[in-house]
Amino acid sequence: MASYKPVVIPAVPKLGEKITQDTLYWRGYKTPVQIKEFGAINKIDFSPVPPYNYAVTASSRIHIYGRYSQEPIKTFSRFKDAAYCATYRDDGKLLVAGSEEGSIRLFDISGRAPLRQFDGHTKAVHVVGFLSDKYRIFSGGDDYSSNLWDIPSATEIVSYSEHSDYVRCGCASKLNGDVFITGSYDHTVKVFDARTKSSVMTIEHGHPVESVLLFPSGGLLVSAGGRYVKVWDVLKGGQLLVSLKNHHKTVTCLCLNSSGQRLLSGSLDRHVKIYSTTSYKVVHSFNYATSILSLALSPEDETIIVGMTNGVLSVKHRKPEESKEKSQKKRQPAYRTYVKGRNYMPKQEDFYVSKPGRCILRKYDKLLKSFQSSKALDAVLEPHIRLYTPEVTVAVMQELIRRGTLRSALAGRDEKQISLLLTFVTRRVIEPRFTPVLITVADMITDIYQPVVGQSALVDKQFLRLQEAIGREIDYQEELLEVLGMMDALFATLTEKRATYLEENKSNGLTKTLDQDISI
Repeated sequence: MASYKPVVIPAVPKLGEKITQDTLYWRGYKTPVQIKEFGAINKIDFSPVPPYNYAVTASSRIHIYGRYSQEPIKTFSRFKDAAYCATYRDDGKLLVAGSEEGSIRLFDISGRAPLRQFDGHTKAVHVVGFLSDKYRIFSGGDDYSSNLWDIPSATEIVSYSEHSDYVRCGCASKLNGDVFITGSYDHTVKVFDARTKSSVMTIEHGHPVESVLLFPSGGLLVSAGGRYVKVWDVLKGGQLLVSLKNHHKTVTCLCLNSSGQRLLSGSLDRHVKIYSTTSYKVVHSFNYATSILSLALSPEDETIIVGMTNGVLSVKHRKPEESKEKSQKKRQPAYRTYVKGRNYMPKQEDFYVSKPGRCILRKYDKLLKSFQSSKALDAVLEPHIRLYTPEVTVAVMQELIRRGTLRSALAGRDEKQISLLLTFVTRRVIEPRFTPVLITVADMITDIYQPVVGQSALVDKQFLRLQEAIGREIDYQEELLEVLGMMDALFATLTEKRATYLEENKSNGLTKTLDQDISI
């Protein structure tokens, strides 16, 4: 009897992941460090000056963390209720924050008690920030108003009541000390100039605005709301440049890297998307455990921090660059050790002894060797094989078809086993590499278990799913054939036109030659 040959698993080429410079760059962060806060993290802001500490606003506290510390190095907790939007001034010496009770507090980083308190909003203040002149603060609250405050005198300079819903985000221009922008749940973004008594520009986002961001040049404005991230040209009166819809839940936060060449957006769908600011295509993305509320990048892109709804702060640090000094290599065996005897040709009087290699059979091969077809099929339907290496399952089915024992292997199964088989076939039958084999398997299952249709709701449901999957695939194939027919017609038309053009040139040349001959 001939020795058993193991089942040959056909090798199918797989599309590898496209590795780009962005992929390598953004993968260059270490495993995240997780820090638990007291509540949902609504704002993360880095100090603009070394050592680049960052302020985290969560619940009724503002925690200041060092770059590599996992415990807060300073805490501001003089809030009766929730604190919002703690933001550094450009010199890193002052910190301003809004609160649920409607007051705004200004803190000195070196102290603990508030330096100033600004009262004027009647409801919660969700957005505060410094104008670039460093002596004024802008704010927006749930009372629909956007206010401007003077720091030295702690008084209100001007109040704008142009929004018709909660004001939840804002930013200030770094080039013009009088310009700031607010976004509201009334679907609008408004640009204000402190020298005027009303807004100078209104942009309709189309969804409740969760975050706004102004490019360092001051010419482009980014707004986020709903599932959309939209880029506007401020210099052209708020003209829409591009609308991005790469998230499938509400986008909550925006951020730029230090060079301004990459835009980051965080969403409730637990993803951070990174866009190129030249093509506005997604170049990389990060996954997180829960919905994302806040996002920040350190001034040198060394640290990326994400705040989530469950109060967890995820901190990723960039891996240090590998030292270029080559480590001393271990001494390797001499070259002759590897090639000794490799090219030796046996002589006629030599006696050649070959050592047969040991063939280790898989579980399904052992069962096939002993002609246990049904158990071999059960072995390749185990979760770790059918989910991660379906080509093995299909190869064994193909071997059973070749042997003519597939029908006996499929017969005599209970409700759970039939459902498992049908689930696998339904999922994989539309893959071109498996279709020829699985169509045969599906046909045989239907033939064997047709008499018991109607006795099990579970099996009936799986049969219906299989029918729907095959029906969809047939529809796709018909559409593709129609497209191919259109393309053939187009190509045929192009070929005819080219031929006609060449014939005209030939006939024209012949006519000219005849005319010249007659004239001669």
